[in-house]
Amino acid sequence: MKQRLSRLMQAIQGKADCALICDDINRRYLTGMKSSAGTLLVFPEQAYLLIDFRYIEKAREVVTHCEVIEQHSLYNQIAELLEYHGAKCIALEARSLTLRQHSIMAQKLEGVELLTDDTLSKALYDLRTVKTVQEVEKIRAAQELAENALEALLHELHAGMTEREAALMLDFHMRRNGAEDLSFDTIALTGAHTSMPHGVPDDREICSGDFVLLDFGAVVDGYHSDMTRTVCVGEPTREMQLIYDTVLRAQESALAGARAGITGEELDKLARDVIEQAGYGECFGHSLGHGVGMEIHEFPLASPNYCEPLAAGHIVTIEPGIYLAGRFGVRIEDFVHINENGCENLTKFTKKLICL
Repeated sequence: MKQRLSRLMQAIQGKADCALICDDINRRYLTGMKSSAGTLLVFPEQAYLLIDFRYIEKAREVVTHCEVIEQHSLYNQIAELLEYHGAKCIALEARSLTLRQHSIMAQKLEGVELLTDDTLSKALYDLRTVKTVQEVEKIRAAQELAENALEALLHELHAGMTEREAALMLDFHMRRNGAEDLSFDTIALTGAHTSMPHGVPDDREICSGDFVLLDFGAVVDGYHSDMTRTVCVGEPTREMQLIYDTVLRAQESALAGARAGITGEELDKLARDVIEQAGYGECFGHSLGHGVGMEIHEFPLASPNYCEPLAAGHIVTIEPGIYLAGRFGVRIEDFVHINENGCENLTKFTKKLICL
């Protein structure tokens, strides 16, 4: 954590005297403590976590590289610290700061320059998107929990079970085995509902011959996993098998090309070309993938609109899909750790079409 703070201040050096961190996830990234409140004020020589009575005992136990101060009068305390360090300019989180927050700060910290360009948010983005070995291990642990939950569900999945029941079973297995949280609301869809990429599970029952699309993930120590598998209860039709095989070929094409230096646009195109050549281009309406870390959707992106290159240490999903409106859909999602020579696939679960 101390190294993260040091690198953050190096990134904003010459543009601001200090950084003010209010975003819950950025604050956890820099302190190691989860909380729904707190303000982190970082100077080149010292960092301070101002936090209220609800969290003060835990903060003093967990946060070892910042001075922990119980919050009483936040802006008076911030002003005192600014004066103590001779700071005249504060960098703010432009990507998460609300207009109301900015208005209050401008009023309470009169005479202090508030830097509201992208300096601080970009510095945090650059730090958070390149994962350390320790971060990857947490993501790997989250993925293992998710895959074990899927394995357990597939022993119970059957015709007559509802989408909502399938989703709850996945949630239960992830939670029971140690997930801190769910990455997002679990998606479990069947039949014609599978043509909706982000449909919401309801009481629709699985029927023999249906696809079941499952998109879910677990959180371990603040880090998310994300995966999608499409299985069949009973035997698929020839068309269903064809669509599944096409999506799998598209994903394999992208996995083979994922490496440091490829742009998000180029990576997306590797999968999209396979689907378009098969005649289903209009049925793949979302981007290929997104970054994953302390948030389920982070940069970088694998998207037709993302021209930035991927870098070693990035983690990105590879999730092509084909959706035939009102009939059925298929998505297969892994996520990978990018390196100079290619990528490591962090998803180990089989992609052979499972028929139950």
